Amino acid sequence: MALSSDPSPSSAPAPASAPALLVLADGTVLRGLAFGARGTAIGEVVFNTGMTGYQEVMTDPSYAGQLVTFTYPELGNTGVNDQDQEAERPHVRGVIARQLSPLASNWRAEQNLESWLQRHGVVGIRGVDTRALVRHLREGGAINGAVSSDGTAPATLLEQVRQAPAMDGLNLAATVTTAAPYTWSRPTPAAFDARLQPRPDHPYRVVAIDFGIKRAILERLVAHGCEVTVLPADATLAQVQAHRPEGVFLSNGPGDPAAVTAGIALARDLLAQPDLPVFGICLGHQILGLALGGRSLQVALRPPRPQPPLRLAGFGGDHQPEPRLRPRGRLPAVRPRDRDPPQPQRPHRGGPGPASAARVRRAVPPGGEPWSPRCRSPLRPLCGVDGPPPLSFRQPLPTFRCG
Repeated sequence: MALSSDPSPSSAPAPASAPALLVLADGTVLRGLAFGARGTAIGEVVFNTGMTGYQEVMTDPSYAGQLVTFTYPELGNTGVNDQDQEAERPHVRGVIARQLSPLASNWRAEQNLESWLQRHGVVGIRGVDTRALVRHLREGGAINGAVSSDGTAPATLLEQVRQAPAMDGLNLAATVTTAAPYTWSRPTPAAFDARLQPRPDHPYRVVAIDFGIKRAILERLVAHGCEVTVLPADATLAQVQAHRPEGVFLSNGPGDPAAVTAGIALARDLLAQPDLPVFGICLGHQILGLALGGRSLQVALRPPRPQPPLRLAGFGGDHQPEPRLRPRGRLPAVRPRDRDPPQPQRPHRGGPGPASAARVRRAVPPGGEPWSPRCRSPLRPLCGVDGPPPLSFRQPLPTFRCG
């Protein structure tokens, strides 16, 4: 597939910068310009199609170990600020952008994106056709790659990339989880996004298992009247029960869900407790599926589109969920096991891949969603809505290969 190595002639001029390379494990090499820190970053190349929220994506622990391609054509136009952090620091290893805004122009901006990336040591490349790159990833799947701006030769980078471990089998949740329990009690400091609900007389006691939890999730739980205690990813059932929770939340996170063995064991123990609601999102949802006897798999990427409503097996066929838009990038899924489960389980609603379960339920239903909001913005209703790239981006463009 042909990929672009130069910005289009109509692109706005960007600040002078050193050359940079993007090298994929399949031998594809793209040339661009460096931004952020100088150096080499190796990781899994994925993509994000959100129109806003680049700072939230970069600080989301779910992206640990990854080089994130942004399809929105310009980054940095709104700068960065402390309120939009999903963690204390960026977790992406590298950033791939079409164009970098030379100015940060937003009433909430506290710093420009490039200096923020430099301060945190995050390597970036700009000036590549990110939508063509996304089509390449969508057809072939997520792949390891390297972003380099330190002069390393393409052949050397290719060798390093091919020696890097694949994401399958990596327990990255253990690298991003909290080292010690803590309590979260404050909603978002962004007043326009507070959405506070009426407070109950006694806050709901929720224990959140941190596999790479985002602040926005904690803030939303607090906004709905919850008192949240966050425990590490290797927490035991006894440690959870010591907090007398009224519900347990399994968080988002990076890496292979099948490698998070302690989390799967905990989820299995939690599901065996009577009258204890359990809810999972993203990695936590996948861990729930594995605890119920499913197995994890990677599903092929397809063009973004609304998913049609699916009838629910075992519910009389009357309930049809609303259409949903699926996130795009690396899509792990959980396939339900073939045999009947030992207690009432109700897998329903087709998920991101064939025969996967986007939600799983039992007698006291756990809940699960395989996706989560990626941004905090006054335009949040528009955030994370995926769509196919315009046809004008489909022309073949030059590239070169090595290896």
